[in-house]
Amino acid sequence: MTDITHLPPETGPSLDLRARDIAVAGQWKLFWLKFKKHRIALVSLVVISCMYLIAIFADFIAPFDPNATNARFTYAPPQGISLMLDGSFRPHVSQLKMTLNTESMRREFAPDPQKPVSVGFFVPSNPYNLLGFIPMQTKLFGLTDPKVGDSLYLFGADRLGRDIFSRVVHGAQISLSIGLVGVFLSLILGVTIGGISGFFGGWTDVVIQRFIELLRSIPTIPLWMGLAAAIPVGWPPLRTYFVITLIVSLIGWTSLAREVRGKFLSMRNEDFVTAARLDGMSEIGIIFNHLVPSFMSHIIATLTLAIPSMILAETALSFLGIGLQPPIISWGVLLQEAQNIRAVSQAPWLLFTPAAAIVISVLSLNFLGDGLRDAADPYEALT
Repeated sequence: MTDITHLPPETGPSLDLRARDIAVAGQWKLFWLKFKKHRIALVSLVVISCMYLIAIFADFIAPFDPNATNARFTYAPPQGISLMLDGSFRPHVSQLKMTLNTESMRREFAPDPQKPVSVGFFVPSNPYNLLGFIPMQTKLFGLTDPKVGDSLYLFGADRLGRDIFSRVVHGAQISLSIGLVGVFLSLILGVTIGGISGFFGGWTDVVIQRFIELLRSIPTIPLWMGLAAAIPVGWPPLRTYFVITLIVSLIGWTSLAREVRGKFLSMRNEDFVTAARLDGMSEIGIIFNHLVPSFMSHIIATLTLAIPSMILAETALSFLGIGLQPPIISWGVLLQEAQNIRAVSQAPWLLFTPAAAIVISVLSLNFLGDGLRDAADPYEALT
């Protein structure tokens, strides 16, 4: 029950009403009341929710096929959308005009205001399956009446003329989901193995801790490189994705297991554990029904802060060329194209666009984790 002595200094019926509402509030309502005080965490929750929605509906949101090439627009710069044309509301982009720089022998693009290209919402497209099973022939936005030579590159194009915006949107499916899957595996392994180690102790604790120390003593990057190099080249992309997820999760569970073990060691002799044991509850039931919920705030904080680590690990592996490889699209794969300094100097959006997506997602997840940790802390006063 919340200590009402920490309530703000109000007087009269409003204080009594608020105190009564808090006194009878359930656990989840108290959790929400404390969480919504963290404005940054709320904003981060909205940002992360939008990013995951974009990843889920990537086929509908991306205006083009992420692997479609166009040699006419190699390294085409980003095109800005203008909303007004001739005094009326008409979203459009200016057609790109290509010229050859005879000094550098490079193609250069410049917008031609005299040739507007109309952009609209819910435009027809080639058939595709939304979420893999819903037949669709509509995109969220795109060119309303595309003709030969028309283009729409919101974030520019790469060396093959592929739309960077569409590739970043599709890359979110892999980069964001690999964090969730990896954290889920780490949660199962960390809580189960760490709980068994701390609750039973003895030789069980010794064996598990020595195994954890062995894993933690191996340098992370060389271990990942060795395991990733062992993946057969001919494997299908989906199987490669799950193996990379397992590799990323291989080390992540050890720190959580150590923390869970320490909590269990300090609480396994508490009165409520003894009462549950005398009531006939099994040891596994005590672990998952009493001990784990007692420090759920720490687990929530650990998991939300682990998702960015998983995303960065996948990005690092793919960037180094030992993780996911084309035709799979992830933010790390997109950053591979930024390894060429000449390409980045000519098309800096190849680096900035996927890097911005990674930075925004990682920062938002970290801020969200801080807010969830404080909201789930039973010692945090509701003020």
